Amino acid sequence: MKKLVLAYSGGLDTSYCIKHLTEEGYEVHAVSVNTGGFDPQETQQMEEKALALGAASYHNIDAVQTFYHKVVKYLIYGNVLKNNTYPLSVSAERIVQAVEIISFAQRIGALYIAHGSTGAGNDQVRFDMIFQTLAPQIGIITPIRDQGLSREAEIEYLQSKGVSYSWEKAKYSINQGLWGTSVGGAETLTSHQPLPESAYPSQLMETAPTKIELGFKNGEPVSLNGETDSPVAIIQKLQKLASKYAIGRDIHVGDTIIGIKGRVGFEAAAPMIIIKAHHLLEKHTLSKWQQYQKEQQGNFYGMLLHEGQYLDPVMRNLEAFLDDTQKTVEGTVHIALHPYRFELEGIASEHDLMNASFGSYGEENKGWSAQEAKGFIKILSNAGTIYNHVNNNS
Repeated sequence: MKKLVLAYSGGLDTSYCIKHLTEEGYEVHAVSVNTGGFDPQETQQMEEKALALGAASYHNIDAVQTFYHKVVKYLIYGNVLKNNTYPLSVSAERIVQAVEIISFAQRIGALYIAHGSTGAGNDQVRFDMIFQTLAPQIGIITPIRDQGLSREAEIEYLQSKGVSYSWEKAKYSINQGLWGTSVGGAETLTSHQPLPESAYPSQLMETAPTKIELGFKNGEPVSLNGETDSPVAIIQKLQKLASKYAIGRDIHVGDTIIGIKGRVGFEAAAPMIIIKAHHLLEKHTLSKWQQYQKEQQGNFYGMLLHEGQYLDPVMRNLEAFLDDTQKTVEGTVHIALHPYRFELEGIASEHDLMNASFGSYGEENKGWSAQEAKGFIKILSNAGTIYNHVNNNS
């Protein structure tokens, strides 16, 4: 039989793929990659369903730590918010999932790899680009895209094969992971409708404000309220705490890889707090020009990641730059949580460049004299003076 690895999510599309591909004579090995969205019970249910549909095997790859170290860490370093809004919650996951799946396919000697993407979205690009770059000799099969199947046609096919699961479409599509949750529904297909409160997976449970402390070392989150832990554990703990305040909700509007505008809701309490807290700490600990260059390169990194260009060597160059900028990004950020919002109250850091020994902004100076200030300002205005003189006399 022709050995094939399927990127399996347990939904309708990939369930159709298992049944169809086994009927076509492929030995299907279903693989799901956990980047923070599956619990053990869900994984067990996915395995049972995959094997019942005819898969030769099911494997779940735990890639949460990999996802953090290879991608999320750099999204924090770069303060990446696509279009100043979206923390790349789902698009960032797809890269790691694709890399893990192709690695598995190579380990078992698969000749083919498949996924359930349609021809209408970004994921087809991300998956295919990773697969083709890392293993061009492995064939890519995409039944849903290639056959142009409707949801109804998939259900009809599965029912004809004796598969009687309930495929009732949920009103809202939820994709959850370590770095946030996307929410899609009828409202996000429009340009004017907001998502209702009920669409978000986390509901408001806490109304009394509370204060927290988030600690960073070399740009990474390392403590929450004084308790040290791994960055992944800090993200998970902060998400559990802050999501009770319904923090981190928004709707992102952006340009898809295939050239059309797209709109998606998201809920990302921990990512939004961490990015904003990290950015505040950088404003205290980095130079003006470091901050300027980081803003450019962080946005560039996020755009390339979103568009599936993770394997381009420029990404490693950008990561090296971002790594180097984090040497002094260390300290504690004080944050207040409120219903639907948070406040950054201040920071404490040994590397704080707001050092009072050099003067207080707008109050006093200790590092220069009045005459030195006058000379500095005169020279600084010299170029403007010359320009105005020449052009006013022409």
